[in-house]
Amino acid sequence: MTGLQVLWFVLIGVLFAGFFFLEGFDFGVGMALKTLAKNTDERDALVASIGPNWDANEVWLITAGGALFASMPMWYASLFSGFYIPLFLVVLALIFRGVSFEFRALMKFESGRNIWEWATALGSFFAPFILGMIFTAMVKGMPMDSQYNVRGSFFDFVNLFTIVGGVAVTLMSYIHGLNFIRIKTVGQIRQRAAQWAKALYPVLLIGEVIFALLVAKDTMFFANKPILTTLILAVIVIATLISYFATIKDIEVLSFITSGINLISVVTLLFVGIFPHVMIANNSKYSLLIENASSSSYTLTLMTWLAFSVLPIVLAYQIWSFYIFRKRLTVGATAKH
Repeated sequence: MTGLQVLWFVLIGVLFAGFFFLEGFDFGVGMALKTLAKNTDERDALVASIGPNWDANEVWLITAGGALFASMPMWYASLFSGFYIPLFLVVLALIFRGVSFEFRALMKFESGRNIWEWATALGSFFAPFILGMIFTAMVKGMPMDSQYNVRGSFFDFVNLFTIVGGVAVTLMSYIHGLNFIRIKTVGQIRQRAAQWAKALYPVLLIGEVIFALLVAKDTMFFANKPILTTLILAVIVIATLISYFATIKDIEVLSFITSGINLISVVTLLFVGIFPHVMIANNSKYSLLIENASSSSYTLTLMTWLAFSVLPIVLAYQIWSFYIFRKRLTVGATAKH
């Protein structure tokens, strides 16, 4: 295993972590359309809060998939063929969620807007839920053959561990979205977001304990990397406690940053746990290693030069975009989106 192979394994992890940090609050705001907002003006404000950035945030997932295809094609082939149906459902959720913003803006009647608001909310729920299930199923281990083909049954994809993983990612995204709403809005909806977050943090803490127990039961994380696994799980819990405290004290930026750290830490836990593998098989001799999944050294070298040339420009643009649209939104004063 070479340094370039490890670098691209890390970069793929960074791309997925960036996706969950950025798109996580978009998912949370989308779910809040039908759970937090009480009228059209509030829903308009929520849509406007993510309107300038949600599609750019979603590109992180596309970039992660493209980087996976180019740098580790065997991983891409095994993952995308073995998890074809769950990934198809994720894409379907993202498509309905994406078009819902546009169709909602075209609706002249409340009933039509309501249909597309539900599309936003359900797409924002199912995308993180199924992605959480995919990641936890992947690290738990799947039936694979010597050609690294996944031969999983329904209950290999859907079981207690994957359901808890899906719920955890969804709940983290929802709370992350509530914290974003507190930063971006003023008035009753901001206060309501804080109240909801305060009520949900204890539920999240209980869920994190259950998740940690299932990690110990259903994976080899503690057996192979006991110190790192314990430290990352501790970071998840500590970040949740800090975010909870910051919400109680109304320190909104700290709440948002630490709820984002939660999502990043979950991705970090999964990538650290499977290293040096990329796909875990029930029969360990069929597990796919980084060195077997990677492209040639020439390809990885070329991709590295391109990535480190383009990535700073992309990051600078996205930071600038958030800065330009940094102002808070007042419910009732928001243009229709």
